[in-house]
Amino acid sequence: MCLFATGLSGIVAEYILSTLATYFLGNSVFQWTMIVSIMLFSMGLGSRFSKKLDRFLLQKFILIEFILSVLVSYVSVFTYSASAFTSFTAETIYSLSVVIGLLIGMEIPLVVRINENYEVLKVNVSSALENDYYGSLFGGVFFAFIGLPFLGLIYTPFVLGTVNFLVALILIISLWQEIALTEKPYFVLGIALIVIFLTLGAAFSQDLIDYGEQQRYTDRIIYQEQSRYQKIVITQSGEDYWLFINGNQQLSTLDEVKYHEPLVHPVLSYHPDPVEVLILGGGDGCAAREVLKHKKVKHITLVDLDPAMTGLGKNYFILTELNQGSLSDEKVEIINDDAYTFLDNSKNYYDVIIIDLPDPKTIELGRMYSYEFYKLCYKRLRPGGAVVTQAGSPYFAAKAFKCIEKTMKSSGFAVIPYHNHLLTLGEWGWVLGAKNISTEGLKDKLSHLTFTNIHTRWIDNSAMNMMMAFGRDLFVDEQDSIYVNKIHQPVLSKYYYQGRWDLY
Repeated sequence: MCLFATGLSGIVAEYILSTLATYFLGNSVFQWTMIVSIMLFSMGLGSRFSKKLDRFLLQKFILIEFILSVLVSYVSVFTYSASAFTSFTAETIYSLSVVIGLLIGMEIPLVVRINENYEVLKVNVSSALENDYYGSLFGGVFFAFIGLPFLGLIYTPFVLGTVNFLVALILIISLWQEIALTEKPYFVLGIALIVIFLTLGAAFSQDLIDYGEQQRYTDRIIYQEQSRYQKIVITQSGEDYWLFINGNQQLSTLDEVKYHEPLVHPVLSYHPDPVEVLILGGGDGCAAREVLKHKKVKHITLVDLDPAMTGLGKNYFILTELNQGSLSDEKVEIINDDAYTFLDNSKNYYDVIIIDLPDPKTIELGRMYSYEFYKLCYKRLRPGGAVVTQAGSPYFAAKAFKCIEKTMKSSGFAVIPYHNHLLTLGEWGWVLGAKNISTEGLKDKLSHLTFTNIHTRWIDNSAMNMMMAFGRDLFVDEQDSIYVNKIHQPVLSKYYYQGRWDLY
């Protein structure tokens, strides 16, 4: 039972630390790989150190459980505090990974040695490992379906801390008669202290973490939610609002029109008859708002992975006022699914596909900017159809921008990149691709768009021509050195992190 519980606690501790590292440090694949690897290595060291423990094994095992119950419970508090008050967030997360890994690594050898008085070796070792692995499976299921989506990164650690504490408590109660009389007061004191730590932490950690979270943002947080997929934060400054996902700005009411009008209106105005439109991402509803201005559009399918985000876009007063209730329009159908999976399984055809997804900071997001993904878009578009994607910054991350352009072109589209300056994001860019037309023909058509038949607040013909003008390449010397982003060769996230985001 103890090993089942410690297996559960250990694996979830790895997942919590990996999630915190991704949220604070970015690059999820790298962070998950390093955290899990470091913790497993530290567990190996812990197993090695356990050889030096010769006496009082039961007492030392209970002490380890006591220490783990506190450390695991407070990992989020420690991390948020480090972020708020120091510049050592990464060091804090990785140090916790090492220490917790060492302690977890000492557990199994100690239990096997304690248990050797009760079972023969082959049964002892196999049952110990068996129950630890069973606990790991249960822990993974718990974290994925209950811990992260419902308890979040605040209370999930305290559940784990309680598990470790209960393991120690049950052992103490079960073996109370075997504990020396002189040691019993120390066990009682330890129990009392752990109860105090867990109670105070569970009671006040929300306030501590909220304070640490607030320090990450310039403006006042008015809404935050940890969904199964991401951390959603909305801040307010004066009469304007900012939407952040995993700490990265998605939009600001101050200038979102200079993002969403260029995203939507060039591609829809280019197409002569955009009846069926697919939006991938865009859970805030602003892209749908702009699409609805085109009267020829009869149906909009909006695919966003996170129901928490589309729920906000449909029901949260700030977003519904901003998107003018677009997600409740009868023309809009909302589907919560992975964009790649949806396209891969779809049997429908569209006139226009609008890709409004987060930047390709990770390999997972890079799938939605890959050759294979754009080939799916090409397949799902009717003859003469067009696709547009947000493509990050052509200057802050020039190689990534060029990679997206080159990747879309390699999948069969004629492509035109364009860009615009936003007050809150700096220089930002998009890539528009079209079927059954040459690049020259596409550029000519875009340059003559007038947008006079729709209500726009910013974009017009002069703006369209300005956005397509780049001048000579300044930040990318050899475009041929940039590879096409493919699922089996995911280069885009690497290019993204090579960008000059320090200037941003």
